[in-house]
Amino acid sequence: MKLRIGTRASALAVTQTRTVATVLERLGIDVTLVEITTQGDRDRSPLRRIGGQGVFVAALRDALVNGEIDVAVHSLKDLPTQPHEALVLAAVPPREDPRDAVVARDGLNLQTLPRGARVGTGAPRRLAQLRLARGDDLTLVEIRGNVDTRLGKVHRGELDAVVLARAGLARLGREAEITHTLDPTEFVPAPGQGALAVECRRADESVVRALAQLDDPRTRAAVTAERAVLAELQAGCSAPMGAFAETTDGEEGGQLTLHAVVAAVDGSASVRLSTSGSLGEAERLGRELASALLAEGASRLIEERVT
Repeated sequence: MKLRIGTRASALAVTQTRTVATVLERLGIDVTLVEITTQGDRDRSPLRRIGGQGVFVAALRDALVNGEIDVAVHSLKDLPTQPHEALVLAAVPPREDPRDAVVARDGLNLQTLPRGARVGTGAPRRLAQLRLARGDDLTLVEIRGNVDTRLGKVHRGELDAVVLARAGLARLGREAEITHTLDPTEFVPAPGQGALAVECRRADESVVRALAQLDDPRTRAAVTAERAVLAELQAGCSAPMGAFAETTDGEEGGQLTLHAVVAAVDGSASVRLSTSGSLGEAERLGRELASALLAEGASRLIEERVT
């Protein structure tokens, strides 16, 4: 079998895709990487302005549907929750560390950054939770760009710190630059953060079967719960909300604990809830937790984004 695998062209995206390609090659499958530019790569405006939902995946999905590639690898947190009628999420490989990380000058962490420190991030979720953690005593700077670009702003002294996904730093071999890894139950990651999504055409049954060998059931259960929260809230990936599921072994089989937060981007208010149940209940747990968040006023916080 020969497969053309589509990927964004950034160093991180290519590195992620190569991890998938390597496993497929070990299974005896011949793979070729095809780099594709997405709207999110072309437009460096803040995600809240360009919509966020699907801007990093639409071009890859179009290439799949049009037969230009056979497989697409995405960061799962970028994948819209609405199913695509022609495509299937064939595999969710084992997840990298889902937590957020701080890279700061002088070894500082989120608590020891001085008042007025300039902290960069492009995600409304991170902006909201930074304000929840530190009130208004940090100067938050909205930035976009690849990992090197963001880290460079700290190294050159343009920023005192940046907040990034730890998974991306780990995949690029830059974990040593992390000065603080944030507790995911307090600073809640984006749904699906640290996980990859491997898509193919639904009609390509042999490809679906081949890719299924990459799937990790625990990771899929965790991200299913997280994405169910996002879907039920009817919020895009640029919404100021986070969801994080932990999986553990229990006497009656695998268990899942799900944490979620929705916050006003200005940090003025938030709703934070948790629930738990079996791995097989992942989607139901996510939807029920989202309903509980909505009952506590989460929809108002999502709608009242800072513009």
